[in-house]
Amino acid sequence: MSMEIQNVILRGSFNPAVSSIQTRKARLITHLATPNLSVIGSPTWVSMKCDCSFHSDTLPTKRNLQQCRNSAQKAECKGISDIEEDKPKAKIRRKNLAVFVSGGGSNFRSIHEATLNGSVHGDIVVLVTNKHDCGGAEYAHGKGIPVIVFPKRKDTEEVFSAEDLVIALRSVKVDFILLAGYLKLIPAALIQAYPKAILNIHPSLLPAFGGKGYYGMKVHKAVIASGARYSGPTIHYVDEQYDTGRILAQRVVPVLAKDTAEELAARVLHEEHKLYVEVSAALCEERITWREDGVPLIQSKENPNDYC
Repeated sequence: MSMEIQNVILRGSFNPAVSSIQTRKARLITHLATPNLSVIGSPTWVSMKCDCSFHSDTLPTKRNLQQCRNSAQKAECKGISDIEEDKPKAKIRRKNLAVFVSGGGSNFRSIHEATLNGSVHGDIVVLVTNKHDCGGAEYAHGKGIPVIVFPKRKDTEEVFSAEDLVIALRSVKVDFILLAGYLKLIPAALIQAYPKAILNIHPSLLPAFGGKGYYGMKVHKAVIASGARYSGPTIHYVDEQYDTGRILAQRVVPVLAKDTAEELAARVLHEEHKLYVEVSAALCEERITWREDGVPLIQSKENPNDYC
């Protein structure tokens, strides 16, 4: 009785306890010549369809083998051969995040909620603020997230340096730092300790309306006064200056003719919440790549060949 050879599994070794028919199939496949067949790496299995057949009671002859070779070659030329690799995806470790705030922390809250619902593959393990009684700090206390005050207030004798902050962040194994409305300049010691690992969000399309003194409502008033027709949030890497690091992502919103600063701020903030969650997700999923000229790009989750 003839049997069609389909979806043959190639493995490094064969179990001697298998049936005689399975053994004959294994011998056949190990002798099959498959020219022009290239497999990158070490696939766990390869499937190939072949038109040839042989009698189950006899081992294949040289003629049978040649027929199988020819059939396999024809199938490959016709595009019928099917080669697949089963590569298990490397499990990505959940990342530990530190968030820095100076105010209400609405972006902080959005990111935290995203870590809880699974949108962001990470956990916020510490909040850093320069205002111990700000809304962001109160939210963190309510959620059981540790809070560090940095820099310390001038009316306290306690000394807490940038080096101390680095030690504190490393003690909870922080992978990335997200600035979400933090108004203090990040010290060089922290930037050096976390290269290409600190992000900031700014409420304008940088490099316009950025730098020292441009924050909060001041940005939106300046945008409207300039006559700009578009604005929106920018997420960028942090360097030792205000708002000059490499731009990672932006989102554009219109500036309407009769906008007030408050109306424009609300429109931009709505996009900030979505954009920062998307970027945080890409960061934790290790989808940030760097172009040769030093420009960071986000790899698409759906299509790894697309970038934004």
